[in-house]
Amino acid sequence: MLPYRSLLDRLHTQHESIDVIIRTLPHEKLVAAPVPGKWSIKDNIAHLARYQAVFIERINRIASGSRPLFESYVAEHDADFPAWQKWDLPILLDRLYADRKYIFDLVNGLSCTQVETTGRHQRFGEMKMIEWTEFFLLHEAHHLFTIFKLAHGATS
Repeated sequence: MLPYRSLLDRLHTQHESIDVIIRTLPHEKLVAAPVPGKWSIKDNIAHLARYQAVFIERINRIASGSRPLFESYVAEHDADFPAWQKWDLPILLDRLYADRKYIFDLVNGLSCTQVETTGRHQRFGEMKMIEWTEFFLLHEAHHLFTIFKLAHGATS
């Protein structure tokens, strides 16, 4: 199964909602943790940007055909994530947009054979490339909703 329209549409544009959500927010609102120990809006954006880099590594490994096994990604266990949290927001957004273009071009250019390659997730089992992309987008949507809620005063 080649990438379907809604998958490609979301992959191409879903992340753009960040700009709309945060456009008018003051810096203090972007960096304020809603409650101690919870991520700010900026931390959520750093997580999305970092996870895109992780996803690129994963889909390249899956495309190799070796059926790799991946553990669940946990930002708190990622030694690189704290550095991403320190990046300025414009740098994070630039990286997010650049990596998304790469991911979109890669997924959109998959051959029928590449679409059938699989990787294994410790919790969700074996998934084809399209399923991994759907998983990526659903994960991102969860964080976009969190960003939306934080922008509008919700703490959870």
